[in-house]
Amino acid sequence: MSRIDKLFADLRRQKRKALMPFVTAGDPDLAFTGDVIRELDAKGCSLCEVGIPYSDPIADGPVIQASYTRALSPKNPAHKVKLRAILDMLRGVSSQVKMPLVTMVSYAIVLRYGLAKYVADAQAAGACGAIVPDLLVEEADELARICRAADFSLIQLVTPTTPRERAVRIARASTGFLYYVSVTGITGERTELPPTLVDNVAWLQTQTDLPICIGFGISQPAHVKLLAPVADGLIVGSAIVRRVAEAATQPRDAVRTGVGNYAASLLAALAGERGASAP
Repeated sequence: MSRIDKLFADLRRQKRKALMPFVTAGDPDLAFTGDVIRELDAKGCSLCEVGIPYSDPIADGPVIQASYTRALSPKNPAHKVKLRAILDMLRGVSSQVKMPLVTMVSYAIVLRYGLAKYVADAQAAGACGAIVPDLLVEEADELARICRAADFSLIQLVTPTTPRERAVRIARASTGFLYYVSVTGITGERTELPPTLVDNVAWLQTQTDLPICIGFGISQPAHVKLLAPVADGLIVGSAIVRRVAEAATQPRDAVRTGVGNYAASLLAALAGERGASAP
């Protein structure tokens, strides 16, 4: 049983849901990324997605795209992050936090690095899995085989426009959890979520035993209260990345505290849904 499998087994037994923040590695630098991960863990988040900056983002909205651009900017070579440096940062942080860490990474990066080498090195750095948003299920067999052999979760995405037969195929090819994209389009904070979202996720739950975690657009306690009854976890990205970006102009301690307090407000909403205090 992988750490992610154990996490969701424990949460289900406790009748709890996961809050899963996303952070961009290297924005504004890797030291602060580590600080933010530790802060989110201390507040009680369940799992953290660490975005590997990529020059050609797949479905990322302007907030996350901008964070990738800052992390990769050649204007400040000290901040131009490399994959090996990111893995070194994860190696240091993973031993200091309770929550599992997974990488959000383009398949182009994994392929260029080497499939088996990426899995081995990410796992050695303390990562428990990878979300590969541009990996088609038809092309996932080799990476899936390597991941299963290493007990390293390969998390894949289902979107609102994915045909149901294909959604079932993706679920069968995934391990750890299934990432359900809440909206058609790109990442970003939204005031409203699609009215069909709850029904779509409820149907998918009848097709797989995998935990289903919802991402894209979630930014408010109201979203958490709406989706907590049907989801195993809720993924929050742009709202956190936007707050981290304030480190460019604000004191870092204040920014880190602000990110933690924002996560705490979402955790309180989750706790309210189960009638208990926040973890």
